[in-house]
Amino acid sequence: MSDTNLLVIMSDEHQSRAMGCAGHGFVKTPTLDALADRGLRFTNAYTPSPICVPARAAFATGRYVHQNRLWDNAMPYTGNIPGWGHALQSARTPVESIGKLHYRNAEDQAGFDVEHIPMMVVDGVGMVWASIRKEDERISGPKRMLGDYIGPGESNYTKYDASVTQTAIDWLNSSTQRGGSPWCLYVGFVAPHFPLVVPDEYYSMYPTDSLPPSKLHPDAGYQQHLWIEKQNAIMDSEAKFRDQDERLSAIASYYGLCSWLDHNIGQVIAALQHNNLLDNTTIVYTSDHGDNVGARGLWGKSNMYEESCAIPLIMAGPGIKPGTCETPVSLLDLSVTIADHFGQAIEADEACGRPVGDNLLKIAAEEYNEERVVFSEYHAAGAVSGAFMIRKGRWKYIYYVGFEPELFDLQTDPEETTNVAMLEENHAVLAELHRALLAICDPEATDRQAHADQKKLIDSYGGREKALKMGAPGATPPPSG
Repeated sequence: MSDTNLLVIMSDEHQSRAMGCAGHGFVKTPTLDALADRGLRFTNAYTPSPICVPARAAFATGRYVHQNRLWDNAMPYTGNIPGWGHALQSARTPVESIGKLHYRNAEDQAGFDVEHIPMMVVDGVGMVWASIRKEDERISGPKRMLGDYIGPGESNYTKYDASVTQTAIDWLNSSTQRGGSPWCLYVGFVAPHFPLVVPDEYYSMYPTDSLPPSKLHPDAGYQQHLWIEKQNAIMDSEAKFRDQDERLSAIASYYGLCSWLDHNIGQVIAALQHNNLLDNTTIVYTSDHGDNVGARGLWGKSNMYEESCAIPLIMAGPGIKPGTCETPVSLLDLSVTIADHFGQAIEADEACGRPVGDNLLKIAAEEYNEERVVFSEYHAAGAVSGAFMIRKGRWKYIYYVGFEPELFDLQTDPEETTNVAMLEENHAVLAELHRALLAICDPEATDRQAHADQKKLIDSYGGREKALKMGAPGATPPPSG
């Protein structure tokens, strides 16, 4: 148990490698780099699901998506499954949120004493049309997911992030009024999530004529995996660019949003320092998932490649030894760590079982653990079947129900350029990783359960045609007012 405050900052869609401290070749993130310099960076951190709502529900509870059975962006967290916020509340630890949560609505008891300017799913139901996943029944995304306009400027998201920043600063400025007991504050930003519009100061940091080519682009002969091809077909952002200039502008905008995010985090940390809180506050920075940013001709998230399912994760504060931890970890480990920071544990649930993570600082204090397994799963927009990921040591195994698997040796092939699943010398590795998957869940049974729950949801709304007209057609809008 620590006697320090805890500030948890979560962005949306931040690719793990898009930080200077992660060795990116040109992205500018001085605040996060400085945080990593004085803290601990987890170099192999993953989301429990590469899409917003399931990932955030899993983070709230410390449980796998298939335990929560909140499969997609139309199944938001309601607080009915106990999470780390509830654990803190039970101990009377002050716990508040500012910004994006992506839960159902502000009336739910989701584990915060106060939710300041919370961003929730649309109408409490979210992206209902994307719960229709059968290939012959689903529809294409109603509009271009990346936004009608791409480039320098201001969007509702950048305005919202500015409000989140100012609200956090005001909260920290008034922190002396909260008494002497340690507190937990969660701050949720939406950057660098699309729409890909960013203030010109940050867009201009990335001249389009200086950007490197996207890796493994189909125009250069790369063949997408069949599951990926089918999943991507309902939105296919790559095919909807007006021209190559707009595509390059999208890349510049994404990295500009990373720098805009970094600027806002810097303002929050400056407020900590201004209020003499820096020396007794532990800071955690992470994201709910990543973004493909054009790799393999893909945009957004929704797959198990590193660009999409790997996340940034940094911890800094009193007693935390600076350095890096290469042992694979998950957002679910962070869930457990938050509760443990205050000497608490997430409550077990009869229906959903126990949380599955471990304390991040305990993991980092030990030697690199090549046996530790990290798991992710996807059952959401565009997926004709479930996708499951196992990361263990140097290996990443991706299992698609009904399709050929993929296997990557991240030690020799960190960019995942070559699927080595079919090589005879890897058959034993493949079998070992599949056993690790089966120890967590039966992928076929889990896939059936997800489809059944999604069908039940659609039926509850009156069937396919009615469901198609409900909720968000694209990215969730920020709260008004």
